[in-house]
Amino acid sequence: MADEGVDHPGLIVPVGHVEPVPRRIRAQVGGRWVFDTRRARYVWEWPGYPQYSIPLRDLAEGVLTDDGRVGRLGPGPARRHSLRIGSEVREGAAWVWDEGAPAELIGTARFRWDALDAWYEEEEQVFVHPRSPYTRVDALRSSSRVRVEVDGTVLADAPSSVKLFETGLPTRYYVERTHVDWTLLRRSDTVTACPYKGRTSEYWSFARGPVVHEDLAWAYDFPTVSCAAVAGMVAFYNEYVDLYVDGVLLPRPTALSRAQWDKGQRAGS
Repeated sequence: MADEGVDHPGLIVPVGHVEPVPRRIRAQVGGRWVFDTRRARYVWEWPGYPQYSIPLRDLAEGVLTDDGRVGRLGPGPARRHSLRIGSEVREGAAWVWDEGAPAELIGTARFRWDALDAWYEEEEQVFVHPRSPYTRVDALRSSSRVRVEVDGTVLADAPSSVKLFETGLPTRYYVERTHVDWTLLRRSDTVTACPYKGRTSEYWSFARGPVVHEDLAWAYDFPTVSCAAVAGMVAFYNEYVDLYVDGVLLPRPTALSRAQWDKGQRAGS
């Protein structure tokens, strides 16, 4: 039975699930290609999103060195390897799956995302983590009125919105900037990225007296094509504001659910 306090579909992919990647996957370090493959595998180490596992035969020659350390990731055992390409060295950059891991993963390596400088699906750069084939993101124009308050202070009141629906996350409500009270917000230096929406262009915080609410709102001025409808609009974290949609106060999602989603990264914005 669905939790009545949750307004979005949950995650359904079990840890250890493996599927073929139908896209060309490449990555660079120091301007050099580490690998170029059309035979990658998706592997889920937790239900939120997959990682790529790259066939060893598609790596640049001699880039991995066994560190002599054996560990266990969600799907099974693996050996840690460091990466050397050109003058660049990245310690502990990859795990090569060992005996006892799913058969589809044997002979492949799972790279730590931030150990590589840039990842590409076909010709498009991908940020933060691979896009899950089981995640859907839809940005839909809506006539729903949205009002945002913090501690009784109205930060935004918009007659319409764009609702962004993303599998496993609360619905996000984007409003036009003209309906935000900018006298109450100050810009921060925070920048986050999302594999489905792109990089944020701005974040804003709200302060009243000694109480500071950091990074309550954000915008994507140049989102991905699939989320173009939110370009230049502003959204607020449902977790930290009072959000009224068509006059009805929405229950706040727990901050823990967001932390579980991105494991400490702000990918859920």
